[in-house]
Amino acid sequence: MGQVGSTKTVAIIGAGPRGIGVLERLGANIDLFGRGELDVHLIDPYPPGPGRVWRHAQSPLLRMNSMAEDVTMFVDDSVQCEGPARPGPSLAQWASQVRSGEVGTTGMDRDVLAEIHALTGTSFATRRVQSAYLSWFFEDTMAKLGEGISVKLHKDTVLRVTGGLDEPQLVWLTTSATPITADIVIFTLGHLDSTPTEEESALVRYAEANGLTYLPPEYSADSDLDVIQPGQDVLMRGFGLAFVDLAVLLTEGRGGKFRTEADGTLTYLPSGEEPRLYVGSRRGVPYHSKTDYRLLAGRPPVPHFFGPDTVARLLSQDGQLDFRRDLWPLMAMDIAWGHYHELFNGHPDRVRATWPDFSARFADLVWDTPEMHALVAETVPEPADRLDLDALDRPLKGLRFETFAELQEHLRAYIRRDVDRRTNDHYSADLGAFVGLLYAYGNLAVIAGAKRLTTTSYVRDVGGWWAGYFNYLASGPPGHRLEELLALSRAGIVQFLGADIQVDAVDGVFVGSSVSSPHTVRATALVEARIPSATIKRTSNVLLRSLYESGDGAAEVLSEPRHETGRLLVTPTDLRLVDSSGNAHPRRFALGAPTSVVAVAAFARPNVNSPAFRQNDLVARTVLRTL
Repeated sequence: MGQVGSTKTVAIIGAGPRGIGVLERLGANIDLFGRGELDVHLIDPYPPGPGRVWRHAQSPLLRMNSMAEDVTMFVDDSVQCEGPARPGPSLAQWASQVRSGEVGTTGMDRDVLAEIHALTGTSFATRRVQSAYLSWFFEDTMAKLGEGISVKLHKDTVLRVTGGLDEPQLVWLTTSATPITADIVIFTLGHLDSTPTEEESALVRYAEANGLTYLPPEYSADSDLDVIQPGQDVLMRGFGLAFVDLAVLLTEGRGGKFRTEADGTLTYLPSGEEPRLYVGSRRGVPYHSKTDYRLLAGRPPVPHFFGPDTVARLLSQDGQLDFRRDLWPLMAMDIAWGHYHELFNGHPDRVRATWPDFSARFADLVWDTPEMHALVAETVPEPADRLDLDALDRPLKGLRFETFAELQEHLRAYIRRDVDRRTNDHYSADLGAFVGLLYAYGNLAVIAGAKRLTTTSYVRDVGGWWAGYFNYLASGPPGHRLEELLALSRAGIVQFLGADIQVDAVDGVFVGSSVSSPHTVRATALVEARIPSATIKRTSNVLLRSLYESGDGAAEVLSEPRHETGRLLVTPTDLRLVDSSGNAHPRRFALGAPTSVVAVAAFARPNVNSPAFRQNDLVARTVLRTL
């Protein structure tokens, strides 16, 4: 605890949403520090608040994939942490405060301000509007820090951190020969870039040797798309959010326009500068779009089967946990609980029982058993109203189309149905399932963070299948993006390759194929439409590389069988950095995406007990007690 007249120093490396979230918690918990002075150095080459991903300097066409009312940076009363709640406005509420004049607009971009004035709770804001919100949150945090805390900003990059367990930490910057001396360092680095894998390096060499274009995984806003030529045939490997962003930049970003016809159909008007995009992935379909309606029956009572009490009981058992045996049935029950709660209460005319009767019988059953299927068939007459998690996972499984045109027609119809389900509250049970899915994700993170899963479960089931399945169901684009995708398909700008895409580098070109049709595509460009899957060994981040190569940081390693996850190892209880000898550093903490204790996101939906906010509070309080 700080003493009267003493000054302590904390360096926070990374000033994006995670870094400023920790800063806010330092201010909220400052009473733990005593009556000394606390100097905070906030270091990032990008603007404080937005950081790199949410910076203003990116295309105004790029949008968030969450509704404005579902985005907050504030620790509300739902967050189960020791520190005080400090509620504040969601993105939508902040926009309302801007419109009312409660929040000032000095220095705000005119186009951003115009968008804010049109923003509603169900709008999908541009990233530049989110950038403005995060910038304001940073300013609001600074204003609330009070006496005793000073913050110095460094628009710079950290090269390395040195200093022993009992010594002051030296933070070395690119622009200064004199390091920052800190008592404690907090790493909040966010998502990372990566050096190429062996396969990617081989594709780079192949492209160079044959005069082709190859773009490895990278963040869409940072992609050099000028190398893609008008009319060029381009294979796109990946059908998630990165693809959506890249498609926007390569079409509307090159001057194309969308026009709404009299019957409501969207038509794409090409500029002539677009390439031809051929997209495929493992599933062969885009991520499900976000809903733009609200629940008719209110928030479902989840978690019911896989809540904190169940998690505590599972963690108290001896032995390792198996995802498929011990966790997934309970998670699936909660997803279904959310789905059927909304169906039975919001659409009682479409079911043959009351919710109390159905829920009492459902709760006594085991997931995915004949008895459960019989109950659903008895009480939910329309198959389209029943939840089928397996069918959702692989919608093209077992389907093969003789012609490429038939595949295009099928996928356009599939996407049309998905958009309809996400824009019409006739299908609001989908949103109930979504709420159950979010809670399942958050509670699974507690078990995964406790390292109680078998290695196979952690790597194959959680890091592999579940991560992909969750993103596919919950992290899709706004519905209008899929409307635009349909228009691009009808215009021949985008064509669908199908499921289990394969790309071969043969005959001086890239050849794309899938199991969905016998058709192949020969292209002169290949784009990896996904973000980098960085590991501490392959990261291009100079700071993390120096930590790893010096032994001051270590990669997480699972046993039985041995598997290196590539994440930066931290202690599960207080997120201290662990070195290659297994020692936790008392003066170094790390949070966020590159670490072994992963939180869902740097910001959150209101009232969901955000894991990231809990971690921010935990680290801030531990730091203040340590100083």
